[in-house]
Amino acid sequence: MDPVEADAVLTGHRVLEREAWTALEAAHAQRARALTGAAAERRRRGEAHPVEDFLFTYYSWAPGRLLRWHPGVGVELLDAGERAGWAHYASTGRGAVVDAASLRAQREPTVRLARDVLAATRTRPAQLGCFGLHEWAMVHRTSPEQVRHAGLPLRLGHAGTDAVVESHRIRCSHYDAFRFFTPSAVPRNELRPTRQGQAAQEQPGCLHATMDCYRWAMKLSPAVPGELLLDCFELARDVRELDMRASPYDVTSLGYEPVPIETPEGKAQYVRAQRAFAERADPLRAALVEVCEAVLAA
Repeated sequence: MDPVEADAVLTGHRVLEREAWTALEAAHAQRARALTGAAAERRRRGEAHPVEDFLFTYYSWAPGRLLRWHPGVGVELLDAGERAGWAHYASTGRGAVVDAASLRAQREPTVRLARDVLAATRTRPAQLGCFGLHEWAMVHRTSPEQVRHAGLPLRLGHAGTDAVVESHRIRCSHYDAFRFFTPSAVPRNELRPTRQGQAAQEQPGCLHATMDCYRWAMKLSPAVPGELLLDCFELARDVRELDMRASPYDVTSLGYEPVPIETPEGKAQYVRAQRAFAERADPLRAALVEVCEAVLAA
């Protein structure tokens, strides 16, 4: 066993030679550019895409933020002196590591909230009967100039959209979706989600809660390994696509096939996708909880 391997065993940390970690860094940047390149180009041209750019506007992190690779907590990067000056990194004398203690000192309430919300969500069964009606409730009884995506027509028109909302049971459990309901739609929701009650309310079938895996991954950076961050982003991107395909907006002009949740066939299609997303998100939530625990143990 060479000295580097022996040290890794003694400290319980992984140790990566520069050649190894720079290869991981390059592979991460290549994957990130493939996922975000189109959005970055649209930004340069001053254009916007109502589906694909949502994650960069709603969560307020530019595409370029995803390009930077981090190894996660407990990984020492040899010959990485350039990282010693990065936020929440520390020098080891022979390289650099993510400084979980400084991250905890600055963001402990956020880390605890992330841990509590993600862990609690994993304990609950997925509720699969919402059919994406949160998007419909956001345009209930609006006029054409009031809709959030004014460049997209409503697939069933305003009267048809209102009729769908008024003929369905609405049980939205996610505060950040519920807070965009129109005043006329608010009393139609059977639940009253709040920011303070997130850990007690969120459940794995909720598309917005699943997209938030990416939100928590970014808030925990640089403690989150690069691969996990991009997995969370990719899942959120796919969820957003379903969110808009099942929405009241006509997205056919953007190349998407609608999921007509007002029909039995559309409801069944939505539930299948919803269940698959919940299953896909579970290991990501588990990994993010581990990151939170590692930071809180620092």
